[in-house]
Amino acid sequence: MGAVGTVELQSPIAPRRLSFESALAELPKEFAAGGNVFHCHLNACLSAVFPDGEDYFVRSVRHYRGQLSDPVLKGQVAGFIGQEASHGREHRLLNLRLAELGYPVERIGRFCRWEIKHRERVMSPSANLAVTAAMEHFTAIMAEVLMAPNGAKESLGAEVLQNLFLWHALEESEHKSVAFDVFRAMSGKERQRVLIMKGTRLGFLFGITTIVLLSVLSDPRSRERGVLRSHWREFRTAPLFRREVWNALREYDAAQFHPSQRDTTSSEQYWRERLFGPTGEISNSSSSHQQEVQL
Repeated sequence: MGAVGTVELQSPIAPRRLSFESALAELPKEFAAGGNVFHCHLNACLSAVFPDGEDYFVRSVRHYRGQLSDPVLKGQVAGFIGQEASHGREHRLLNLRLAELGYPVERIGRFCRWEIKHRERVMSPSANLAVTAAMEHFTAIMAEVLMAPNGAKESLGAEVLQNLFLWHALEESEHKSVAFDVFRAMSGKERQRVLIMKGTRLGFLFGITTIVLLSVLSDPRSRERGVLRSHWREFRTAPLFRREVWNALREYDAAQFHPSQRDTTSSEQYWRERLFGPTGEISNSSSSHQQEVQL
């Protein structure tokens, strides 16, 4: 995972317009490494909440775009919006395939939309932006885990999912400071930032745990003798569940915290080259092609 430093670092924020649609059509139901039922359903549940969650992030940041005076930050906001729009499109395509395979992504998506609609109705624009900044820290830490040389990406199994999630992770890392910087530029209060993160952290962990368990139990494989026990033994040792991940999430609560203090520059550079360089795994893969995105 990224080292903690004190220098604010700038990453390029440029949307990569990709499409994984043709490769996703061949995605098997037991796509995770070893067919692990918990890994399959965790990644399906995350994908189910991504599109509407990212639309919410975009609305929360876009609300303040016209009030920003810093041209650099305004440019980063444009890049943030473009990247999130691309992520939403590809996860919607993935979710269509997951629904065909029997994953309950449509029900999860409906609940996510209801929850976001309620939140936007009762919370102020500043509070919604604070939630977005908090959740962007979540996605940045998950991106660190996925991009680290610890085997996390292999748990995704299918090549198309590794490419899609690694592309998503790279861009989440590139724009991890944008919502936070907009919140600060709009004179966001430290107390509000920290309190909302505390509530968001517990709420997200409880929510994702609940929907993953319900999703797993809806899978006929969960009723096969010995499957849950053996798959759980492997799943619980995944890098995402290490204590250092929880500690990284809690760093957000510190006074004067800034997302760029977690230096992921070398990891980002590595994955830009590996995925999109002259011999990149995505740029030279038949699983993706350039696709225009309307911003």
